[in-house]
Amino acid sequence: MDVIKEIIQNSAIGPYSNWSKGLVLSLFTSIVCTLMIMLVLLFATIPQNVQYGY
Repeated sequence: MDVIKEIIQNSAIGPYSNWSKGLVLSLFTSIVCTLMIMLVLLFATIPQNVQYGY
């Protein structure tokens, strides 16, 4: 936990208040979770016999 606090303190959001840090981190987490869900859905819906070629 100390490593995460130091990374946040030395980053661009370091001087902001705690609620704005939380808002930025929750926004980042929601974007990453959305991308992971989209990746799982993409892999779940592709056909098994994909043919590459022209």
